[in-house]
Amino acid sequence: MELHAKIYVAGHCGLVGSAIVRALQQHGYNNIVVKTHAELDLLSQNAVGEFFATEKPEYVFLAAAKVGGILANNTYPAEFIYQNIQIQNNVIHQSYVHGVKKLLFLGSSCIYPKLCPQPMKEEYLLSGPLESTNEPYAIAKIAGIKMCQSYNRQYGTNFIAVMPTNLYGIGDNFDLQNSHVLPTLIRKFHEAKVQGDKTVTMWGTGTPRREFLYVDDMAEGCLFLMDQFNPTKEQNERGDVFVNLGTGHDITIRELGELVKKVVGFQGDIVWDTTKPDGTPQKLQDMTKVHELGWKHTVALREGIEKTYSWYQSLEQAKK
Repeated sequence: MELHAKIYVAGHCGLVGSAIVRALQQHGYNNIVVKTHAELDLLSQNAVGEFFATEKPEYVFLAAAKVGGILANNTYPAEFIYQNIQIQNNVIHQSYVHGVKKLLFLGSSCIYPKLCPQPMKEEYLLSGPLESTNEPYAIAKIAGIKMCQSYNRQYGTNFIAVMPTNLYGIGDNFDLQNSHVLPTLIRKFHEAKVQGDKTVTMWGTGTPRREFLYVDDMAEGCLFLMDQFNPTKEQNERGDVFVNLGTGHDITIRELGELVKKVVGFQGDIVWDTTKPDGTPQKLQDMTKVHELGWKHTVALREGIEKTYSWYQSLEQAKK
């Protein structure tokens, strides 16, 4: 991407989109287009069409999505499948209609089967049943991958997809009803420490294993792939249009709880509510493809949690 190229980041207010904007700015890109939901409703086909006709972006990062943890996915399945597919359809199609040079679509590691062989390789997509708690979201993201592939095959576009593992960091959502596991734990342990609680309750058994990627690492990976990953005709034919993005290392939820507890400085005990679901037993991505392309993460998990907790504390301090 040329430094002066017009780049549209859809979803710039979220965890992923805000990190991509930060990375673009740090690398000297100076023509970044962003719109809030109030300014542009990505669920509206007409509004998105008018935006592309007016702005004519050359590159698109599609980070806009309805996201959440197990509770949110279980509570709002219709919203997760409808809104995500609608956003993808509108942005990807209008990118084709208006001649966007390249589009990067952000997906999720939940696209892989519930009992997928570990570590999960890109070729394992659609090889088995999905995890039921987030199936609507996963199906939407799979549809986005297949849409990129289909438009590349039929129209000769250069649309790629990136499947990040569990993300966390600056810009995260700490809402206890709708956030992912790591920001939820940071908030729960912080509030327990402040209130002098003796215990913090965590869901499930603590045995599932999860991989975590600091969001600024993810953003660097996306910029790298926007420059370096251009699927060939053969790759488009076989659906090889997406790349895993993660660390290649995982940790149990129990170990994660202990690590967050240490970083936050909570002195009490962890209690496990085994009536709550565990979700997928393990979700470790295979990093062979992106490593061979030349990218690796740089922020270790503890360092990333410390940075995230420091940012969360600044938010809490600003409320006072």
